[in-house]
Order: sequence, then C-alpha cells, then structure tokens
Amino acid sequence: MAGSAFVFDVLYDALGRQPSPDRAVVIATAVAALLAVLLRPAWKVMRNFVTIAHEGGHALAAVLSGRRLSGIRLHSDTSGLTLSKGRPRGPGMVITGLAGYITPSLLGLAAAAILGIGRITILLWVLLLMLVLMLIMIRNFYGVISVVAAGAIILAVSWFADPQVQGAFAYAFAWFMLLGGVRAVFELQQSRFRRQAPNSDADQIGRLTRVPAMVYVGFFVIVVLACLAFGVRLMLGPVGDLIG
Repeated sequence: MAGSAFVFDVLYDALGRQPSPDRAVVIATAVAALLAVLLRPAWKVMRNFVTIAHEGGHALAAVLSGRRLSGIRLHSDTSGLTLSKGRPRGPGMVITGLAGYITPSLLGLAAAAILGIGRITILLWVLLLMLVLMLIMIRNFYGVISVVAAGAIILAVSWFADPQVQGAFAYAFAWFMLLGGVRAVFELQQSRFRRQAPNSDADQIGRLTRVPAMVYVGFFVIVVLACLAFGVRLMLGPVGDLIG
C-alpha cells in the first residue's frame, strides 16, 4: 500500500499544474539563455544540446516517413550524423533532411506551449523519455556520454529540485532551444558562404530536389524565427505587455 501511495503521489505531482515562475525569473532565464548562445565559450559547450535535438529530429522524421533508422552519432565538435535505410531519393529523404535544423526551435516552441499550461514536470519527463529513446540508437561513445549527461541533468532537476528550480530550468531550456535554433541556422549559412559546408543538410536536399539550397536555408530561417516570435509571446506575452 505504501508503494502504491508513493506512485500515486508522484503521478499526482507530475500530472497536476505547477505554478509558473515570477515574470522576473522568466526574463532572467531568457537573458541567461541568450548569453549561452552569444558567448562563444558557452556556446561551444551548450551547442551539444542543440545537436542532440537536431539529430533527434532527423531520426524521428526518418521513422515517420517510413525509413529504417540505423543509428545516430554525436561528435565532440558538436556535429552529428543520423543514418537511415530506404530509398536514396524521394519524399522520405527530403523530409528527413528538412527536419534537423528546425527541430530545436520546434522543440523550444512546444516546451513554451506546455509551460503555458503549467505542466512543468510533464515537460521534464517527456524530455527524459525522448532522451532514453534516442540513447537506444546512439552508435558512438561520445554520443552516449552526451545523451546520458543531458538525461542525468533533467532527471536530477525533475526528481530532486523544488518547483521553483524546476520552473526556472524548464523556461531556460525553452529559451535556449528557441535561441540556439536561430544561431545554428545562421551558422549554417555562414559556413556555406565560406564554402566550408558543401554537404550541409540544405545542399543535400538541394541536390535531391534540384532546387537551390538557399531556398531551404530560407525555409529554415522562416521556421526558426517564427518559432522564436511565438515562443516569446507564449512565455512573455504580447510586445505591448513588455513595454507596459
């Protein structure tokens, strides 16, 4: 009976609404996330989490489009590779290629929406479940370490931290994904401009579809900026509210 009561209490806490942090805390987490994205030393470390989301997006898109996922590799230079089997051309390949750069921003927007209805613990548990599923497909040591480390952080916060810390962490995560997704796309175009990324996602899709790669870069830019705009509105309210 005691065990059942414990499980019930845990589920009740997770499924119930948690109070959102004060507006000052939400703004502070936005500033912290912005610094993590803009400051090069911080970004070199934190970009690993964007890469995890990026490759997870490729993997999910591959499965949903009917391809067979072979494995995921994450590298210490914050690059990654997702391998899947299926037709070398066609919609499945295009959808898989398009998913990577927009997934961090879409994940950030989804997190903002969940936070908007006060389901902070559910958000942390969903993120943890996603990392566990991704871990199954990791095929290199650095990738295992990266995913396990990310999962350990989320598990520690969701299990041991008080609601205020959980809320601040969840908002910081949402902000970082929204802002990090924007920087990653602009880094993509910077690398392409310098001819350092001839096999980028955009270029591979361009060769598959015979459409200029810049069209797909533009698509990435539109999606990540739209996610950021909607995310700001969800977490901070209309611009008029901020000014007021």
